[in-house]
Order: sequence, then C-alpha cells, then structure tokens
Amino acid sequence: MNINLSPNSELHQSIVRVPDLVQVPDIWLDQARQFQQVMMHYTCAIREVKTKLEVLNDELSVKNQRNPIEMIKSRVKKPLSIVEKLQRRGLEVSLESMVKNLDDVAGVRIICSFVDDIYEVAEMLVRQDDVRVIAVKDYIKNPKPNGYRSYHMIIEVPVFFTDSKQFIRVEVQIRTIAMDFWASLDHELKYKKSFFDTDGEISGELKQCADVIAQTDEKMLEIRKRIEAQGVEVRRD
Repeated sequence: MNINLSPNSELHQSIVRVPDLVQVPDIWLDQARQFQQVMMHYTCAIREVKTKLEVLNDELSVKNQRNPIEMIKSRVKKPLSIVEKLQRRGLEVSLESMVKNLDDVAGVRIICSFVDDIYEVAEMLVRQDDVRVIAVKDYIKNPKPNGYRSYHMIIEVPVFFTDSKQFIRVEVQIRTIAMDFWASLDHELKYKKSFFDTDGEISGELKQCADVIAQTDEKMLEIRKRIEAQGVEVRRD
C-alpha cells in the first residue's frame, strides 16, 4: 500500500487534526498503524545495535581495563524530517519511499575517547557475522569542507519478530568527544549563521575551530601512547 506521509495527506490529517471523538476512516487508521509498525522496527534495530556495542564495551573494560566508548546516543528520525529529506531529493513522499531510499531513519552515535578507539569499535562491530555493511564514509581522514569530522557507517542488523526476521538499516556515527562537541555547536548555529554569515567569516572561524579540535585529538592520542609506551595502562575508573 502506498502511504502518503506529506503534511497535506489524509494520514497526516487523521493523526494531527481530527478530534478524538470524530469517526476516523478505517483506511486512515490502517495507514497510521503501518507507519507506527515500521517506525517500531527502526527502534528495535537501534536496540540491537546498542546491545552489541554495550557488550563489546563491557568486554573491553574487563579485558583491557579501559572503555573505548564514552557514550551511546540514538534517535529515530522525526516524520517532518523524513518528509523534508524526501522532498529535497525529489522523491515520492510515502512509507515505501522512506524505507527504500533513506538509510538514516534509525541512527546511533558512538562517542569515543580517542581517535584510534573509533576505528577499533567500527572494526569490532562489522566483524560480527550478522552485521551487513552497506556503506562507509570516513570524514576523519577526509573531513567535509566545513571541518566536520566523524566516521559514518550504514549497516543492516537482523531483528527477530514473532513471525519473521528482518534486516533493518541503521546509520552509525562514531566520533570523539571533541568532534561531537564541535558538531553539536555547528548544528545549533547552522540556521542562524546563514542569516549573518554573508561574507563567510563565521564559517571560516568554525572551520579553524574544527582544525584546532582535530589537532587536539591527535595530540591527546600521542600523549596516551607515550604513557602506554612506559608500561603504564591508561584506564578510566
């Protein structure tokens, strides 16, 4: 069934504008249930990925006396963001189009202490035989022009339901604390700076900040390795 997700669609009207006491057509209810079910699938896929990461982190905390993962964040893309992204790409705004064309409806962000932790965590995750790697973009080795750095993967993980097993796509972003700090502030300023940054001065300063942060990440990793070279383990209590 082709389910229209656009703000002017009947499904949107039935969910947002129709009072509780008004009789809602069955077809609208059916479409709403289908949308809810698909979004539940993405939520379950996030849970699967987070469990894998938590198990790996717990193992390494015992094995190496150090947790490479500082924090795990997750989100399911909001309906309005889904609609806007499909429209930007000139794609049909429907449930089927979302599932087929969008790889980042489900997202997991992993925050690590050091740059080498990023690659270690990524390698451990994709080594698992039930994880399918769809795409990888290394914005650490190849930063975006604005200075953005992060390691991105699109993966598929199996989710077991009562009557089926489905592979669901999840976008995984892995970055250091410093990278996450910069990206969060840049995102917060994204729309504001478009009104005031006509000469590109603010963008240039943000790019300089990103470069400084990257240099700090490299220096912190170098210091950790120097300490470890003396036979002292760097651990997080």
